[in-house]
Amino acid sequence: MGKLWLICIASISILLPFLCNAFSPETPTDRRVLVLLDDFAIMSSHSLYFNALKSRGFDLEFKLADDPKIALQRYGQYLYDALILFCPSVERFGGSIDVAAIVNFVDSGHDLIVAADVNASDLIREVGTECGVDFDEDPSAMVIDHIGYAVSGTEGDHTLIASDDFIKSDVILGGKKIEAPILFRGIGHAVSPANSLVLKVLSASPSAYSANPKSKLSTPPPLTGSAISLVSIVQARNNARLLITGSLSMFSNRFFRSGVQKAGSQIKHEKSGNEQFLTEISKWIFHERGHLKAVNVKHHRVGETDEPALYRINDELEYAVEIYEWSGTSWEPYVANDVQLQFYMMSPYVLKTLSSDKKGLYSTSFKVPDVYGVFQFKVEHQKLGYTSLSLSKQIPVRPYRHNEYERFIPAAYPYYGAAFSMMAGFFIFSFAHLYSK
Repeated sequence: MGKLWLICIASISILLPFLCNAFSPETPTDRRVLVLLDDFAIMSSHSLYFNALKSRGFDLEFKLADDPKIALQRYGQYLYDALILFCPSVERFGGSIDVAAIVNFVDSGHDLIVAADVNASDLIREVGTECGVDFDEDPSAMVIDHIGYAVSGTEGDHTLIASDDFIKSDVILGGKKIEAPILFRGIGHAVSPANSLVLKVLSASPSAYSANPKSKLSTPPPLTGSAISLVSIVQARNNARLLITGSLSMFSNRFFRSGVQKAGSQIKHEKSGNEQFLTEISKWIFHERGHLKAVNVKHHRVGETDEPALYRINDELEYAVEIYEWSGTSWEPYVANDVQLQFYMMSPYVLKTLSSDKKGLYSTSFKVPDVYGVFQFKVEHQKLGYTSLSLSKQIPVRPYRHNEYERFIPAAYPYYGAAFSMMAGFFIFSFAHLYSK
């Protein structure tokens, strides 16, 4: 009996991490995060950022990036729901982690934060490339801005940037305006315009450029102006979210607490906007905002409640779906006026904008087209900052049966009248001819 108890306890201890820490769409904030560091001193120098995550219920596990025992999964199950790479100088990850493992982690729907820096290794640059951004190839290059620099850092090379060129999206950065500029010192990266999944959240000013601050420019810099992205985000097609930046310092306590005044501005802020900016964007990265779910998809004929196995051409039908957004603590009704339904067979035969009751319910009604075949109800909702919704359900549409056609077609009444007139005339003529004899 004692051995049986030992086996049960051992089994529970093995399964408990998977049962407790697996990502659940119903509670997107119950998550376990692995933080890989170059040095454990970062836990102290960046404690404000880490404490903000912990205060929101995240379980952070800190390990050195070259720890030989680290792993993202065990027995085919992922141990973590998100990964933070604060290890810009690591040459090789420890344990079973490599670039391919990180890519598979994201492909499995998990979130990722990558912070490079001026000492970024080829490994971290490769991770950035896999995320859809390209860091400046010059290992000694930094973002320099002789106009948009922070006044407190005027001594020297103007590599301490004060940027306030944010993406215009409340769902990504929160509804409260970020008044103070963001302090940034590090390397810039480029985003391919053809890649619609990567968005610049914080861009450099038109006067910025990427170069070695310790040497004179002999050729035009490869990255200039607002084409330089300081912070970018990615929402993958599987709704995994990523953040890529070229500055680890921007997460530090020193940058959180520093006062800032942008060159050319008379306004001096007692505190930079780094803490507000990174807190708000982390809420988006970890699905505390902009995370949608759809439930209770229904369709039926007008006047009925049961969902039929098929429809007949020209049937009047109703379609409804409930859509909610995670607020960080609970599911709230999602309010929008651009959710559309397609009644689809090879191409949309019907395209309707769903009406909202402002309480999460979206609905519409329409007539089934006069075409029979296998159709689909499709809702494909993609909106900046929100997880995408893709709903699809097949339904057959049949023609009229032989006994369901109307006996008389209203449009043919004139022809019926002409036919009856001809018949009446024929009978009158026949009777007249008969009686004349």
